[in-house]
Amino acid sequence: MPQFDDPNFLNRDEHFSDAGIYRISETHALVQTLDFFTPIVDDPYTFGQIAAANSLSDIYAMGAKPLTALNIICFPVNCQPLEVMEDILRGGYDKVIEAGAVIVGGHSIEDNEPKYGLSVTGLVEIDKLITGSGAKPGDILVLTKPLGTGIISTAIKGEMIAETEASDAIKGMAFLNAAASEAMIEIGVSSCTDITGFSLLGHLNEMLLSSGVSAEIDHNKVPLYPAVSEMTAMGMIPRGAYRNLDYIRPHLDWQGKPEEKDDVLIVLADPQTSGGLLVALPEAKGDRYLALLEQRGLVGSMIGSITDSGPAGSIAVF
Repeated sequence: MPQFDDPNFLNRDEHFSDAGIYRISETHALVQTLDFFTPIVDDPYTFGQIAAANSLSDIYAMGAKPLTALNIICFPVNCQPLEVMEDILRGGYDKVIEAGAVIVGGHSIEDNEPKYGLSVTGLVEIDKLITGSGAKPGDILVLTKPLGTGIISTAIKGEMIAETEASDAIKGMAFLNAAASEAMIEIGVSSCTDITGFSLLGHLNEMLLSSGVSAEIDHNKVPLYPAVSEMTAMGMIPRGAYRNLDYIRPHLDWQGKPEEKDDVLIVLADPQTSGGLLVALPEAKGDRYLALLEQRGLVGSMIGSITDSGPAGSIAVF
């Protein structure tokens, strides 16, 4: 598509941004994003919460504060009671209230399959803006939520696991990245992105390409939700994981045990819904950032580091 030549569109030349950034004054910019998807759990209210948390995540990844949101909903009015749509919207409403933002309107259309999400506008101080293009060699990588939501969601749809057994992953998807974002703003970090549909490997690759660096990951340090390994072994893998892995494979350098390669990489390529933040920050700040997360009731995991030992975008997995 043709590029917009507007000097206030601050990230117009960055191809992997989590959200659009538009300057409204010398000191502040709007951060705007949009996301919506089909249900991944059966409970309408929980689906609304997860969809809203997922939509808000890009705002937090850039160090911004969400201000307003617009509902986007598709619903099969002829075969589902409107009370179901009400529950979805109530879940989104409660999550937006939790974020300290306001729903100011929205749009609905009739569709054969429910879909829900938000268009979100946030505000950020320009000199505190965090993007995916600032990672530097020597930085460590911290992940703020476990992986495996795509695999768990596939297992739920396949009736291989009950939602009660997947409660950790469901709660994780509905959990806002607000506290993790606050901690990273407080300490100051090099770069950040949130982990969603392109997977840990895909979003890390985007950060590396934008920053002109490479990375190393220790897969043993990557946290997983309960039952992810079990469901992976049973073949409960979403199609998106295979697409992600096919795309990222040319950038991968597998350094682990040959017999572990397929199972490990497919989990690292699992498309996430409302995943955590992936933060690159100087090693000297690592322990402090983990402590700030812990003070907020979160568990961060150091999963690797930024290097300059390979081509830009390359990922060595140990």
